[in-house]
Amino acid sequence: MGLVPATAMADDADPRAGLGAGWLDAQQASQGLELLAHRDKPEGFYQASSPGNSSFANSDLAFSGKYAFVGNFTGFNIYDVSTPSNPVLTTSVVCPGGQGDLSVYGNLLFMSVEETRGRIDCGTQGASGTVNPDRFRGVRIFDVSDISRPVQVAAVQTCRGSHTHTLVTGKNDPDNVYVYVQGTSSIRSGSELAGCANTAATDPNTAQWRIEVIKVPVAAPQNAAIVSTPRLFTDPETGAINGLQNTPQTPRHPSGSAWSPSPVTTHCHDITAYPEIGLAAGACAGNGLLIDISDPANPKRLDAVTDPNFAYWHSATFNNDGTKVIFTDEWGGGSAARCRVTDEPSWGANAIFDIVDGKLQFRSYYKLPVAQTNQENCVAHNGSLVPVPGRDIMVQAWYQGGVSMFDFTDSANPREIAYFDRGPISTSSLLLGGFWSAYYYNGHVFGSEIARGFDAFKLLPSEHLDQAEIDAAATVTYDRFNSQHQPRVTWPASFPLVRAYYAQALRTGTMQQDTADNVRKFVDRAERFTDGPQKNAAVAQLRAVSHQLDTSVGAQATLSEALNDLADALSHKA
Repeated sequence: MGLVPATAMADDADPRAGLGAGWLDAQQASQGLELLAHRDKPEGFYQASSPGNSSFANSDLAFSGKYAFVGNFTGFNIYDVSTPSNPVLTTSVVCPGGQGDLSVYGNLLFMSVEETRGRIDCGTQGASGTVNPDRFRGVRIFDVSDISRPVQVAAVQTCRGSHTHTLVTGKNDPDNVYVYVQGTSSIRSGSELAGCANTAATDPNTAQWRIEVIKVPVAAPQNAAIVSTPRLFTDPETGAINGLQNTPQTPRHPSGSAWSPSPVTTHCHDITAYPEIGLAAGACAGNGLLIDISDPANPKRLDAVTDPNFAYWHSATFNNDGTKVIFTDEWGGGSAARCRVTDEPSWGANAIFDIVDGKLQFRSYYKLPVAQTNQENCVAHNGSLVPVPGRDIMVQAWYQGGVSMFDFTDSANPREIAYFDRGPISTSSLLLGGFWSAYYYNGHVFGSEIARGFDAFKLLPSEHLDQAEIDAAATVTYDRFNSQHQPRVTWPASFPLVRAYYAQALRTGTMQQDTADNVRKFVDRAERFTDGPQKNAAVAQLRAVSHQLDTSVGAQATLSEALNDLADALSHKA
């Protein structure tokens, strides 16, 4: 595994350096991202005397239709984002228990619950004692068909609760959705939940070294139940269920500090499923996993990798082609300052892997390229792809490091292309805050800010991203989006798509100037002719100019194909 960082830390000239502090009035800096709207957390979801109180932290996001669902350790909030510049709070549900990560599928909303204060009835009084029959730790299921009145219809208990969860669908099983439960916390007593055992790996029934798979009948979610407990870490030769990393690779972290967290693979923190290609990527404490999910109820490990720089394998994202995986390292557990000037770019970073012949091969690291202060918890966290055709681009949360958008088309040389950041919450102490998640959804980026609330952004053109590429990305729309249930993106034949590939071909510097001028002229003329009596002329224009391109050059070949696809689409248009 190579240890050369992909990006150097930025210097003090970066506008993000030295931003003024404040809870709701911190200074801001941005490039390539424009903050359209911010909404403070609503009443009941924050503590003004302690803005960093983790019991009220905002967590993960999910989307369905015109709604954004914002998780919180004390419940969740739903915003109407049909006008991204004016998100409207629609519904608030108080239901404490952490972690509050959300996913949505049809009329069902799934919520992770981990803490011992969680109650079956969503009560706020907590659940005292070692054993409490009212305690709930696992996955709640709400019916949100009436968005103003979510109703809990099922609650599936698990031994370690649900730190995160992943929705998985099967191509041949449309009647059910599967939920992979990643529990990372303490194991509850068998007296509270039968079958729970905090025992050694020699016990085949131990609640460690496994995930749980819940099968949810979509038409009858009240019948949801655990159907398997896959042992993804098993050594295939010895059968030992603790067959991956059981101790850190070195006594201390490369920084010289103690391991935090410790990269010991007794659980997965997060799994991202890509059902369209039958694969998932598991971030599992001490290992990164590639997983076969062709049978959703029975996932199988295909490969496992380690990294001597990684403190805690936290989350994963595929590129759209399914040929790369980005794993994040949550060094410090998310509550520590890990983007200081003294922290190497290979610590608390992303590791980018290519998938080659079913195996993960390391290519590079990417870390937020600007140092943060000792008062800012900062490390790699949750993000998603930005669907720019022809490129691999990700937008990502870095807690109080803000939001960073980067291009990893060349997996060995990722580079930042946009960002947004606020100053620390406090000038004197580290208070938990910053972006938990930053995801692209239907033309915009939305962020869940732990201590401050909910943000909506638009992409801005720059030397790194053409307006045509932004427009082409916006042609991709989802009925729903859960970042851990990754969809395959396809782009409809369109003028924005053609112009995006044109911008990319120009960027390569391989197109003759007269050819570039003709392409622009012919495409503009074809668009004017599209809906009138000269539609056939529009088709002819597109086909004619496609023949002027040098298809031995990759970017021009892609543009030529897009021109002909658009011509075909127009010729078949009624």
